[in-house]
Amino acid sequence: MSSPPLVLLINPRMCTPRRVRLPLSLLTLAAKLQGRYRYQVVDGNVADVNASIGATLGDSALAMAAVSVMPGPQVPPAIEVSRTIRAVRPDVPVVWGGYFPTLYPDAAINAPYVDAVVRGPGEDTLLELLEHWPSAAHINGVTWRDGNRIVHNAERALASPTALPPLPYDALPDLEPYLRPTFLGRRTAVHQAAIGCRYRCRFCGVVSMFNGQTRLQHADRVIRDLAHLQHHCGADSVQFYDHNFFDRQQTSEETLEALAQVRLPWWCYARADALAAFTPRMWSLARESRMRMAYIGAETGSNEALRRMQKGGRVETTLEVAARLRENGITPEFSFVLGGPDDPEADTEATFEFIRRLKRAHPACEVVLYFYSPTPQRDPRSAARDGAASLPRLERYGPAGPALPTTPEEWSEPRWVRWVCHQDAPWLTPRLRQRVRDFARVLECRFPTVQDHHTPGWQKSVLREMARWRWATRTYARPLELALARKGIALRQPQVESL
Repeated sequence: MSSPPLVLLINPRMCTPRRVRLPLSLLTLAAKLQGRYRYQVVDGNVADVNASIGATLGDSALAMAAVSVMPGPQVPPAIEVSRTIRAVRPDVPVVWGGYFPTLYPDAAINAPYVDAVVRGPGEDTLLELLEHWPSAAHINGVTWRDGNRIVHNAERALASPTALPPLPYDALPDLEPYLRPTFLGRRTAVHQAAIGCRYRCRFCGVVSMFNGQTRLQHADRVIRDLAHLQHHCGADSVQFYDHNFFDRQQTSEETLEALAQVRLPWWCYARADALAAFTPRMWSLARESRMRMAYIGAETGSNEALRRMQKGGRVETTLEVAARLRENGITPEFSFVLGGPDDPEADTEATFEFIRRLKRAHPACEVVLYFYSPTPQRDPRSAARDGAASLPRLERYGPAGPALPTTPEEWSEPRWVRWVCHQDAPWLTPRLRQRVRDFARVLECRFPTVQDHHTPGWQKSVLREMARWRWATRTYARPLELALARKGIALRQPQVESL
């Protein structure tokens, strides 16, 4: 009896070993393939992808290679592994999925080594592709080529994470590299209990990925999945990768009740307006469940800039939430997007002053700085057209910026990697770039991150004292002494390393 066909599930390298986390996207695909196809999970963050698939490419029953691709640094290794597969096994279809092909499907399919693109969540789409290939017609959520014509099939409905099978952690050759020490615990796992977000912030890729939809995992399923991570995998803490963890008050309270039963220290994304609506009971449950940190998109210190971003909320709400979190022993991690194209210098200076107010409200709060990056957006009206493909669109990169790349190779150019990773923007002046770098240097030294569990406390104290006068007097320019000190003190950088 012949073996079922083999599917390669590939996560190209995108981070250092210290930043490795469980590849939830590949494990979700693997869960759907269980009992139907053989599969091999290949994670480039813990192994050499080309070496790992070398022997596998000789498998005569190799059915498909599914490559998960994020914009930025993951595109070049995705190109490399796809070219390798195409050169050795031109008969094996290569399918790209994830954020990059969802946001930029025309560029992703415009490559000789990509046969099809999966837009949005891919577990059901991949299964249908495997069943019907070489035909991709009528499979929702797929972009493919019909001769010289690019075809964007209709959207696929977003499924509830509760309906997905449990993740097969034993599909990973070794679980140990993924349970990393963090400030939460010695063996921190990751989990996703909610998918998508119903808000429509203009700079956020989640909006375009899920088209303003949200699906939540039921509380009993959250308990079951976390109990498995805790008792079978040895996790002692968890970082939630949910796009909008506290969606509505009722579901938030149910989730907090579930987490209070598990009592693993945890971190999540959150909106300030959602936390501001917490009742006293919900704050009590947050403490009881061992909530340690919430990553909150504060974005800017200007209400007008928030309005332009379609973020919703007000800066006053962020200040209020900072005070509530301090009262409850929870550290907020506030992220900001600096230098929006409308009025980059004024917005940046307003944000610097707002960060100072936040530090007075909650001195231990974390601050993460990014540059604004335009993201393709869907037309909200297109979601109502039955059967239509609602593609994210972005005409130019900024008001007078360059046209978007049309191939994966162009997206791999260093300038585009910096731009989509929020490290720079084409409309920024050299003066503003330097101003932000100097402010960030003073900030990181005056308030070293609580997430840094490697740097000795005395070294952090040295940096705090060196930066004290600069912070007190707003003297950010040319902090040469801090730059010199940082060469010998390797502080953790949350905007680069996350937890």
